[in-house]
Amino acid sequence: MAAEEQKAHGGIPQMPFVEDVEAYMKEPEHDNAEKVLRKLDEQYQKYKFMEFNLQQKKTRLKGQIPEIKTTLDIIQHMQSRKGSSEPMETSFMMSDNLYAKATVPPTDKVCLWLGANVMLEYTIDDAEALLSKNHSAATSSMAQVEKDLEFLRNQLTTTEVNMARVYNWDVRRRQAAKLP
Repeated sequence: MAAEEQKAHGGIPQMPFVEDVEAYMKEPEHDNAEKVLRKLDEQYQKYKFMEFNLQQKKTRLKGQIPEIKTTLDIIQHMQSRKGSSEPMETSFMMSDNLYAKATVPPTDKVCLWLGANVMLEYTIDDAEALLSKNHSAATSSMAQVEKDLEFLRNQLTTTEVNMARVYNWDVRRRQAAKLP
């Protein structure tokens, strides 16, 4: 497989489909069916681990994207009221189901929570630019994770089929060896 194709799928190696099991098992590195099955199972476990990590990333992004979008909407609303001298009435979330009402005086600065106990003050324009960049990065990352998961599912299926084909080949070979 080409290096750029592997890079396009997050470094996930492609599992070649074993078309001719007989020829595959005659290759020097495939002298024992049990070794081949162990190797395929090891690769299968690696794929499952990658799938687990990608699913976690997808879950995290599913939470981040709406949060970034909501914050961006608020910043854009503040941007539209930039010239106004009257305070803005709003509700803000204190915890999951607890909101408080607030009166926000006209301002040209906002504080953004960046995580890891870090909060920074930005101008409204800078905050909008940062959030727009973060939203597009998170959205494109989500699209890439979806593509990688789809590719990974195909690799898992191919590995399962290869394992079944090698196992069945070994069973047939053993049965043929028992016949007189």
